[in-house]
Amino acid sequence: MSYWDPMPSVRAAESGPLPAPDGGTWLPSPQLRGTLWNPRPDRWAERDWRNVPGPFYGAGTDTCWMGRLIAPAHVLYDDEWGAEFVYRQPRDAAQALALLGAVAQDPMVGYACDGDDHWTPELVRDWWRDRGRVREWAAALDRTWSLSAREEEREAAGGAREYVAYIDAGLAQDLRHYLFWLSEGRPANPGEPLPTLTPREG
Repeated sequence: MSYWDPMPSVRAAESGPLPAPDGGTWLPSPQLRGTLWNPRPDRWAERDWRNVPGPFYGAGTDTCWMGRLIAPAHVLYDDEWGAEFVYRQPRDAAQALALLGAVAQDPMVGYACDGDDHWTPELVRDWWRDRGRVREWAAALDRTWSLSAREEEREAAGGAREYVAYIDAGLAQDLRHYLFWLSEGRPANPGEPLPTLTPREG
């Protein structure tokens, strides 16, 4: 599967019904259109180091633990404050809508969608080279929260397990497609050679 650009779907969905934490939907007021992402340039510098490379990332979100109620396949919480970050980028319109629904619940407006303007192939490779740090953190979180007395932490432990599994299988190929997107400005065609993440990639 080649890289899928989520931005057209996200922009189109901003004025429509969005997923809500209770499983239903809600309709944002017209003045919210285009304001669900923080335009502050310092958001990139403030991003959580656990965000996976891609257009979306969390940087100083709230700590209300709402994101996984809507987008559990994309949002996870840190174990310092409970702030949210993106551990898997959306790969179709339904996933993008779910992430947008989670974003819209953040009163701190701590999500950003300008990752494509900041990530470079070198930065993506640096992140991948240091992935062991993220994997170790997620594995430790799973060990701790899976035994928690709090139902919310036990649920989030599942997200940590998914992140570990994604790092182990699947993420490398997704990042290679993202490298192509960043370098060429388009998805790779079927069979087209993809950039490597490391000089000795297996």
